[in-house]
Amino acid sequence: MKKFRKVLDGLTTSSPGGTIGSPSCGSAAGTPTAAPTPKEIDVQETLVSENFQLCKTVRHGFPYQPTALAFDPVQKILAIGSRSGGVRILGRPGVDCYCQHESGAAVLQLQFLINEGALVTACADDTLHLWNLRQRRPAVLHSLKFNRERITFCHLPFQSKWLYVGTERGNTHIVNIESFVLSGYVIMWNKAIELSTKTHPGPVVHLSDSPKDEGKLLIGFESGTIVQWDLRGKKADFRIYYDEAIHSVSWHHEGKQFMCSHSDGSLTMWNLRNTTKPFQVTFPHGKIQKDGRKESCKPILKVEYKTSRNSEPFIIFSGGLSYDKAGRRPALTIMHGKAITVLEMDYPIVEFMALCETPYNNEVQEPYAVVVLLEKDLIVVDLTQSNFPVFENPYPMDIHESPVTCTAYFAECPPDIIPILYSIGAKHKKTGYSQKEWPVSGGTWTLGSHTYPEIIITGHADGSIKFWDASAITLQMLYKVKTSKVFEKPKPGEGRAAELVEEDPFAIQMVSWCPQSRIFCVVGISAHIILYRFSKYDANTQIVSLEVRLQCESEDVITPSENENNPCFSEPGSHSPQPHHQHPASPSSGTPEGIKDSIPCLKVKDRMVRVPPGYQAELVIQLLWVDGEPPQQITSLDINSAYGLLAFGNCNGLAVVDYLQKTILLCMSTLDLYGAADPYQRLTRSPRRNRQSTSGLTELSDNQQSIDMERSKSPTSDHVNGHCTSPTSQPCSAGKPRVPMGPEGPRLTRRGPGRPPFRKAQSAACMEISLPVSHTEGYASRRAMLQQLHGVTMYSHDEHHTSAPYCWSERESRENSFSRSRSSSVSSIDRDTKEAITTLQLGESYGRKSDAVPTPCLWVGTSLGVVLLIPMSIPTDQEERMEEPVTIGPSGAILMLKGSVLRFGFLDCMGALIQSPYEVWRDANAPEDPDRPRKRKLVHFSPSSSQDTCGEGHLAVVCSERQAKVFLMPSQSCLFVHNITESSFVLRADVVSVCNSVCLACFCANGHVMTLSLPSLRPLMDINYLPLTDMRIARTFCFTNGGQALYLSSPTEIQRITYSQEMCDNLQEMLGELFTPIETPEAQNRGFLKGFFGGNANTFDREELFGEAAAGKASRSLAQHIPGQAGVEGMKVAASGVVGDLARARIALDERGQRLGELEERTALMMTSAETFSKHAHELMLKCKDKKWYQF
Repeated sequence: MKKFRKVLDGLTTSSPGGTIGSPSCGSAAGTPTAAPTPKEIDVQETLVSENFQLCKTVRHGFPYQPTALAFDPVQKILAIGSRSGGVRILGRPGVDCYCQHESGAAVLQLQFLINEGALVTACADDTLHLWNLRQRRPAVLHSLKFNRERITFCHLPFQSKWLYVGTERGNTHIVNIESFVLSGYVIMWNKAIELSTKTHPGPVVHLSDSPKDEGKLLIGFESGTIVQWDLRGKKADFRIYYDEAIHSVSWHHEGKQFMCSHSDGSLTMWNLRNTTKPFQVTFPHGKIQKDGRKESCKPILKVEYKTSRNSEPFIIFSGGLSYDKAGRRPALTIMHGKAITVLEMDYPIVEFMALCETPYNNEVQEPYAVVVLLEKDLIVVDLTQSNFPVFENPYPMDIHESPVTCTAYFAECPPDIIPILYSIGAKHKKTGYSQKEWPVSGGTWTLGSHTYPEIIITGHADGSIKFWDASAITLQMLYKVKTSKVFEKPKPGEGRAAELVEEDPFAIQMVSWCPQSRIFCVVGISAHIILYRFSKYDANTQIVSLEVRLQCESEDVITPSENENNPCFSEPGSHSPQPHHQHPASPSSGTPEGIKDSIPCLKVKDRMVRVPPGYQAELVIQLLWVDGEPPQQITSLDINSAYGLLAFGNCNGLAVVDYLQKTILLCMSTLDLYGAADPYQRLTRSPRRNRQSTSGLTELSDNQQSIDMERSKSPTSDHVNGHCTSPTSQPCSAGKPRVPMGPEGPRLTRRGPGRPPFRKAQSAACMEISLPVSHTEGYASRRAMLQQLHGVTMYSHDEHHTSAPYCWSERESRENSFSRSRSSSVSSIDRDTKEAITTLQLGESYGRKSDAVPTPCLWVGTSLGVVLLIPMSIPTDQEERMEEPVTIGPSGAILMLKGSVLRFGFLDCMGALIQSPYEVWRDANAPEDPDRPRKRKLVHFSPSSSQDTCGEGHLAVVCSERQAKVFLMPSQSCLFVHNITESSFVLRADVVSVCNSVCLACFCANGHVMTLSLPSLRPLMDINYLPLTDMRIARTFCFTNGGQALYLSSPTEIQRITYSQEMCDNLQEMLGELFTPIETPEAQNRGFLKGFFGGNANTFDREELFGEAAAGKASRSLAQHIPGQAGVEGMKVAASGVVGDLARARIALDERGQRLGELEERTALMMTSAETFSKHAHELMLKCKDKKWYQF
């Protein structure tokens, strides 16, 4: 525990400008600035470095780019391998484990050691790995790297410790699973085929032991050759040469016949009695054409031949459809007797597997389900019902149903919100699923003691929003909102629709949610905002639409020589308000015919609509086109239910909306917000003049266009006595039309090339960009990244852009000085760049230094590192609030940081987090109760209420891309400053609660995750966790309370992580157990006759054949054994728990029972042989007793 104390020395009293422009105090943590404070700040900081540790907790969603599938029929767990080297192991809901191969090589095949708690993976780098599943976090025990041959197929017989490995050269090797060492026994391809064969048979595509005799191995080669190899005799029993390439082979359980699938879409059945030709050839989907020939069909990639006791056998296969039917979806075909069922799939089939009652391949299989792994989905079909329904999938496999474009994470939600959302979402669930329980039911999972309500919200490219219950490291779909239902569908052929080239016009960019008031706000890519209120009742409503003209317009470019002596602030005349209805396209303005102006991108439904219970749209705010230019995308949003206000901004300016009165309170350019307190020396704006040549200037925009038309001008705004009231005059459908209150200023036309109406929805799932993180390359990449991240052109004052003819003085930039050097080159930054609003926060604060009590304030952060405070006056009485206007007046209070401002946070003088005020939720559609009239119930967290002895005031935490500062309010003095990074920049930052305290958590573009103490900004943790390789992570990374964070690790998966040591310690308890001790089912008695005539199947000893004593050692150069790093530790972990002890005891008992069984068999054999010997001796005695000695 460390105590920080700052005492006012009263040495200096800085002016506002001096405080703002004071140089940074270095990157040392807790560096105090020489700023006055009116009292002593006494904060007990409890967080230390030992409270923090970073680790992955759980991964949700569908495995991205799956490649392989396996199932343990006894443990009933499922494994899925992926192209990136990941392995996902699934059991009952809650049992969900993710493993990753360090090499990152694609997983080719998976093989469970059935009921042994182990898994073998074969990867594309020709390495075999043995995973130990008897621990909650599986680890690799052994690896075997093949050096000279490529692995194509693996087969592990049930209850065998010898793994057969087929290779591309056609050879078959044998690996001991226990030691992971190659046997000297090898089946070479040239021994398997006849010597007279002149061609190579191709890679091994199938290996399986005969159900009738384990000593016989069936080897399938790609070319169509099939060999049954006698392992004891080391020779081929038979060879089959077929014209068509083989894709898979499946045995009948009796071992007398097998089925093959081929590349021409045919299935062949072979009988071991006659292997010269197949006794049956079928083309399941090949019809006979008019000329008598069969239709050409696609290859059947896999077939499974499964027998059933009470019905005909099942033949299940994928592929084989005819080529002539274009557009047919991938299909799984189930042939059961004479019935053929074709199940069409939404995505291509990667792999499928029939689930059977028995693990023994020589028993009747009794298939009860089939697991189908698709490219983007996992389905399980119920085979026990004639209509083959699918099971309802309990895992969240549909996160990517539409590409994820944004995420939000809320921990410690109100406990009642999850049941309410679930009950409403359950009404819209699909039906028609199988009534049986989900068959993948292995493992154990219990609700841990360290759980609290958590909700994850995902926004998608199609405009849908999904709420997920993320409590207790699980994920379950709660509720879905479709924002597109608010808008009319554009009709084909309309002018508006013709220009809608955007594929995803409703794509979600950001969300803002207040769980307490249940107010929900959505920002879409078409520069629109939708406000939702929650209700448990359906209603008929009309959605109110507000249109905002927030667009800078071009002016003439003025050479610096004309303005050397002009003042630093702008002339009022050039900032005249522009009510949007007063903009006819006059010929004098040079506007071409039919150019879009003063219309939104989407059309809101203007009729009464019936809305179901749940989130119901109340208000839509849309930015308008201006002179053929589309509105810029919204970059920041905040909503406060206690104030009834919604604030948003983009690269042109800021707007504040009163959503209770449905009016626009403020609509100003960023420059207008400064007034006379602008920290930058800006060029003066002026009326229209003759154009000057500006060929030497370049613009910091996407395509580095000429800037002669990119001069910013104020959007619509009205100034009345220094305050802003509702400036727009558009009629609202639920309010009185407002009258413009200012003179109309000159309007100039933008003649630049028209941009497309939208850019493609920035799906977080599909954007990838290489981002250098070195100091020299980082600036250009940062700009490219921010343009993709926010969809706007932004400029930060600490960037150096070498191609531009101006630059900041490096020393001044480093010292955080904001006066530009007046070099000979043109040095106007604001002429061709836009200062975007990057973050907003509504809350109780002090808008002016002279304020004695906190008032509602809007904190505004910009891309130039400027923080503006805008105090507001909000009527407190409920009736007055609905009628009296809210007054807003920029105070001129400005704070400065390096880099674009990312986040605000507020602490009281004791260091506790101050929550934003909110309105307690009330259902607007609930029936009226005359005895209890509904009133707005507000909850305020005053900065001074938590500690009276501390007096008034609070601490403001401000984090930018480069540094963090803590200010004391209302004096606005900087108490602490910390330069977070010099070589990179912060992407996400948040003030979060951890271990009953608060800290500042940051995620940098170079992959570092950091935490800083508050208020002293001491570094507590800095871990190089995740090198940022794509935009998806940047757009979706978010922190939350409790030391948790998440990001989209792939287009289909959410990765959750924790940076809390406490949660890392409790993680083992929260995860599910993959392995549970279960007795292996006993094999059925084969009967005396079957055992007598069935050969020596039971006496086959693989150890005798494949062991080192008999087969010798394999060549060392063929494969290299690599012991697993976590193998020994993993075994210790597994052995330390109760389950591990039980498992060990069970294994010991099994081994003991096995030995006893073997002993019993040997005793029986000895008794039998003794009886036989006695019988023979007695017969010999009878034969010889009457003979004389000379007769012998």
